[in-house]
Amino acid sequence: MTHYWPEFLTVALIHFLAVASPGPDFAIVLRQAIFQSRHNALLTAVGIGLAILVHVTYSLLGIGLLIQQSVTLFNVLKVAGALYLTWIAFHCLRAKPGHMEIRPESSERQSPGKAFRLGFLTNTLNPKATLFFVSVFSVVISPGTPTLVQGFYGLYMAVATGLWFMLVALFFTLPRVRAGFARFGHWLDRLMGGVLLALAGRLLFSAATGTESAE
Repeated sequence: MTHYWPEFLTVALIHFLAVASPGPDFAIVLRQAIFQSRHNALLTAVGIGLAILVHVTYSLLGIGLLIQQSVTLFNVLKVAGALYLTWIAFHCLRAKPGHMEIRPESSERQSPGKAFRLGFLTNTLNPKATLFFVSVFSVVISPGTPTLVQGFYGLYMAVATGLWFMLVALFFTLPRVRAGFARFGHWLDRLMGGVLLALAGRLLFSAATGTESAE
């Protein structure tokens, strides 16, 4: 097992750089942390972490490579992801001054199930995640690495992703941090909507032009 450590450390480093880069997952967790309860923000982070297991599973089965190589299937994933982000962005852009109160007991509070699904679906429908895991399991990880060890890599990435976004949620639900957004909360919500809409637009453009990048 010890001779797999260099490979594992490479996977861990690449994963850290990927998860720390801004994207739909970060935008969603940030919004949840600012406008929802800490409990719901953490559930969204957990949903994102568990969604990683979906990508790991189809990568181990070789389905991820099939999706990447099939223009039609990959474009369907891009469009589905873009539509989902657009739906979230629409609700963000509707924010009005005084409409969203930044406090846990706000009447706008989500159900725990909805908070979890938000994180899970955001990551599952993210083509960038598909490209990342297909690349890791087909290029970075050696074909000779046992499936059990590869599964351990995947489990690590799921746990690390969940913990990372839980830390993000914990930080942005600190009272002092929330208080800093109190006066312009609706503008932040609209900004998040604009970011998500831009990401959705790039996905649709990527699907229309046939490019693979989900960056």
